[in-house]
Amino acid sequence: MAREFNVPPVIFPSGGIANVPHQRRTSASAPTPSFQPPRPLSNPGPSPNLPFMSFDFGAAQPSSSFSAAPVFSSNTISYSSFDEEPPLLEELGINTRQIWRKTVSILNPFRVSANLHEDADLSGPFLFLMAFGLFQLLAGKFHFGIILGWVTVAALFIYVVFNMLAGRNGNLDLYRCLSLVGYCILPMVIFSAISLFVPRDGFVIFAMGAVFVLWSTRVCTLLLVEVASCGVEHRGLIAYACWLVYMLFSLLVIF
Repeated sequence: MAREFNVPPVIFPSGGIANVPHQRRTSASAPTPSFQPPRPLSNPGPSPNLPFMSFDFGAAQPSSSFSAAPVFSSNTISYSSFDEEPPLLEELGINTRQIWRKTVSILNPFRVSANLHEDADLSGPFLFLMAFGLFQLLAGKFHFGIILGWVTVAALFIYVVFNMLAGRNGNLDLYRCLSLVGYCILPMVIFSAISLFVPRDGFVIFAMGAVFVLWSTRVCTLLLVEVASCGVEHRGLIAYACWLVYMLFSLLVIF
């Protein structure tokens, strides 16, 4: 049995009332219409019941920090040539000519130029220490860590002994002391290179070791006394401290 529904009247904004029957009967045989979404209008206008809000995007001003792109003029750009750049060794503070002069002065134990060693550096000593370790490596001994550690301890030892003997007049700093001890190890480097061709169980290598130790001791003592401008009266004690240091390095070569 069909059920009856009451349909309320439809009121349009113009005031008219649509003629809609008050009763409608549904038939079981009539097909149910499918759902169809409302189609948007081609030019919808503003709704009279909603307030209209307008957004003026064109009125916004760009930020001051990004207001204009930087303009580069060809007259303000200067291109530096590679020929004007200083050499890499000069930028690193390595003076190869000065290192060579200091090396030549060490090779002559009787005429040591102390004025060349007033400007301390660690480039030359580092090269000598690496060469010393390389010759020891060719002899089957890996002593790189021992050499670097001993040089540091030796420079600290001589620095303390020299300043204790000189007292308040001592002006030897640790950096210059490390530079002098490193440069004076050059005779030990030569001894390490010659020892590769000398038997280790004979008297010859011990005699050679004594000569090179005295060479390093004399040069280091002269440089410490002349560069620091004090300690002349304690030359013997300073020479004894230097002799102990280079004797240890000679033992690395012999044994």
